[in-house]
Amino acid sequence: MTRALRHRGPDGDGYYTDFAVGLGHARLSIIDLAGGAQPIHNEDETVWVVFNGEIFNYVELRATLEMQGHRFYTHSDTEVLVHLYEQHGEDFVQHLNGQFAIALWDARARKLILCRDRAGILPLFYTQRNGRLLFASEIKALLAVAKVAPELDPIALDQIFTFWAPVGARTVFAGIEQLQPGQMLTVDARGVRVTQYWDWAFPADPGGYCGESESALAEELHALLLDATRLRLRADVPVGAYLSGGLDSSVLAALMCDAGVRPETYSIRFSDEHLDEGSFQQQMIQHLGVRHHSVRCAEADIGREFLNTLRHTETPILRTAPVPMMMLSGLARAHDCKVVLTGEGSDEVLGGYDIFKEAKLRRFWARQPASRWRPLLLKRLYPYLEISPTRAQSYSEAFFGAGLDAPDAPFFAHLPRWNTTAQCKQFYAPEFKARLNVEAVAMLEQTLPRGFAQWHAFNRAQYVEAKTLMANYLLCSQGDRMLMANSVEGRFPFLDHRVIEFANRVPPNLKMKVLNEKYLLKRALRSRLPASIVDRHKQPYRAPDIPAFFHGGVALDYVNALLNEATVQRYGYFDAGKVSLLLKKIRAGRAIGYKDNMALVGILSTQAWHHLFVENGTQ
Repeated sequence: MTRALRHRGPDGDGYYTDFAVGLGHARLSIIDLAGGAQPIHNEDETVWVVFNGEIFNYVELRATLEMQGHRFYTHSDTEVLVHLYEQHGEDFVQHLNGQFAIALWDARARKLILCRDRAGILPLFYTQRNGRLLFASEIKALLAVAKVAPELDPIALDQIFTFWAPVGARTVFAGIEQLQPGQMLTVDARGVRVTQYWDWAFPADPGGYCGESESALAEELHALLLDATRLRLRADVPVGAYLSGGLDSSVLAALMCDAGVRPETYSIRFSDEHLDEGSFQQQMIQHLGVRHHSVRCAEADIGREFLNTLRHTETPILRTAPVPMMMLSGLARAHDCKVVLTGEGSDEVLGGYDIFKEAKLRRFWARQPASRWRPLLLKRLYPYLEISPTRAQSYSEAFFGAGLDAPDAPFFAHLPRWNTTAQCKQFYAPEFKARLNVEAVAMLEQTLPRGFAQWHAFNRAQYVEAKTLMANYLLCSQGDRMLMANSVEGRFPFLDHRVIEFANRVPPNLKMKVLNEKYLLKRALRSRLPASIVDRHKQPYRAPDIPAFFHGGVALDYVNALLNEATVQRYGYFDAGKVSLLLKKIRAGRAIGYKDNMALVGILSTQAWHHLFVENGTQ
């Protein structure tokens, strides 16, 4: 199992076994390089721990624990965990500021505790088989001891073809679950139980929001982000930064400099000028005076690396965006950088996504649905896209008009996107479709927390985004997996739980003022950045899709092998005739829209998943 995770920890391995438990750890050495090997134990060796990630406030925790009488034998952040557990029991996790997947064994109580960080930055998978609980940071490790080939969970795939990711604990592997963000799993004489120790929460009434002035809130946000960044610079190796040229990564690079570290920075460049942000990257490089490295990603690179990317995501995907992210972590590692700060989470926490703007305009339109001029306001969105849902007015109204008759519905903000993604389901094979007995959106609604309906509409959209796209796609397929593919640790200051809790109490109109996204963040950091960076229109990260797999209308060899009629029929997920028609459309150069791109990548990645994990048992 541990060998299957060697890419996550190439610097060494360690083990602990006794009558009831086996713990294994593949180490990426970042803190206490000489003495921090895991598993780590307490003074009398009755509590053992292995964990993936970092405890950023370990210095402060250690000082407190030493005053309480605990004795340490390493200088690692890991050892804090066993003594904190001795002091506080299962509540130890409440004291942690970090990103982590933890396995802790209390030999005296015969109790195993698994816990995952609040935002879900680090993965933790588990399965129960033949009276045993198996757990690991990636599913590869679980498959290493499986005696049968895995099966695809049809409900999970249907959720991916709706939300881009499975919902809750599901994975695309039938019978294998993931511990969700902010959850703890406990195994003892009473059995297996899962509890939620932390979750996103918003005020139910206006009185619950921060009452300070706009300037005071901006100052508080600045101070919180600076401290979150400072904590994430703790390492015994150099810490670099991803620098996309967007607001979030630019903020972090500037804060790193303010905290006394001038990082080496890393970025992706694209051959396609519509996707490339090189000019903005260059502005920040000159502004901060940092040493910069970039990797140029061409369509051919994506086609060549796609299957290897799927080996690491372990799940079908709907866009090729993870591939350049794996190339980027490879660039960092090639320059001996093991740790990078990155800006994921800012859009969810501080209100940056265009989907929040859409919802605001659509609610305005919903007040007079027959109006001809109100939907025209949507043309203000997406000026950076060649293929935009606003280019053709009839298509724009059909796209954005989804759910217009129920603007207070829980998923109002997301319905246009989900409806578009769900059109990929028209390619399902009839036999596969017959196995789907639960509607994806209805299933997601069952997971919403008590009090959700009383939250402000903006906050409801934030919660859904954080629980679907962020946790199970962005932080997984584009985040942890693409970083760890090259043994690089990513750190996420915007996902410090203190930042989240503060932002959740900020009034929505300070996150998006009219249609100005992340307003409070811009106000807080404007003095540290060029105006051209602060005021530029948000450009979501995208990568080439269909063009990566077809050159001059000719498909790559593995695309032909996975999408030919015989293979599609044999795997049984998709209608071979419909897939053939899609390929014909692509070869004729007529497949240029979002739906065709998502369908091709979704179908191809599902076929590739089956080929890698079911047919060939990739570990």
